[in-house]
Amino acid sequence: MKKRLHKWRLFALLGIVGLVLSGCGEPFLSALKPAGDVAQSQFDLLILSTLIMVLVIIVVLILFVVVLLRFRRKKGDETIPKQIEGSHKLEIIWTVIPILLLIVLAVPTVVTTFDLADTKAMDKKDKDGKTKDALVVNVRANLYWWEFEYPDLGIVTSQDLVVPTDQKVYFNLTASDVKHSFWIPAAGGKMDTNTDGVNKFYLQFDSKKAEDSNNLFYGKCAELCGPSHALMDFKVVPKAKSDFEAWAKDMKSVKEPVVEGDAAKQGEAVFNKSCIGCHAVTPNDSRPEAARQAPNLATFGERQKIAGVLDHTEANLKNWIKDPEKYKPGNTMTGTYGELSDSDIDALAAYLLQLKVEEK
Repeated sequence: MKKRLHKWRLFALLGIVGLVLSGCGEPFLSALKPAGDVAQSQFDLLILSTLIMVLVIIVVLILFVVVLLRFRRKKGDETIPKQIEGSHKLEIIWTVIPILLLIVLAVPTVVTTFDLADTKAMDKKDKDGKTKDALVVNVRANLYWWEFEYPDLGIVTSQDLVVPTDQKVYFNLTASDVKHSFWIPAAGGKMDTNTDGVNKFYLQFDSKKAEDSNNLFYGKCAELCGPSHALMDFKVVPKAKSDFEAWAKDMKSVKEPVVEGDAAKQGEAVFNKSCIGCHAVTPNDSRPEAARQAPNLATFGERQKIAGVLDHTEANLKNWIKDPEKYKPGNTMTGTYGELSDSDIDALAAYLLQLKVEEK
């Protein structure tokens, strides 16, 4: 008896913990707090399927209790209950009901699937070969960072995905090394990035939901890709259409980074000697993908995170430069730039923190 009570208490405790944790989602990272039309439609399907499952469970439990109480064998009763095998009526009922439930779930699922797979707008080009009436972003996943290219705008950036709100944003997804998976939980479901093909889909970011999350969403890699898979994060910065256009104009106007102070200028010299072969510092990077071996740093000074996971402080930046393997095991930066003295690292940090576009 005590063992049974202990088990029931454990189940009750797990239920309470699950209920409490269900309220821990943040608007910038929770699939249960949809922040756009795509996420909302997927959330609606989730609710529909959950309701159907709960309904089935409730009906089965009720039938079980009714049968248990009504048809319980009484003491001394040796009669055989009425047999229902061969009952066409019951067979039709328990065949038709599951079919109806599947239809209720299948119809909206199929409709939504085809709607979310509609990327025809990406194929409509103007006379200059640019996409008409649609914003396209080429997403390239790497170990362990993300590149975002806006081909019609001539902009390349990394780690921070900037998007306009209240309109569809179309994505071409690829990977340069191993399979990854592109996922912005608050905006929609994940999709794989492959080395041997391009996956296409679109997302939409609601302006009011963006305000609720302080105009910042979190993105992640959802495919086990290596030892630092869990650290392969990126940020999504939603902007009103006019603000996005202003951002794009600022990005396209950058020619060369301008830094101030002796330390930053010394750091620029260190960067040009040790880092420029992999990293670019202007957003209009016209090099082919194969030559873009590391994140674009044009807006590094404006980012909220270093390497996607560390707080954006000078101390963390210096620690990252000294030993990137400590913070992201298996990264491709380790051992590529030779030995740097402490003064070189201090100067390099001063230079990188001044790489800004919007805050100039």
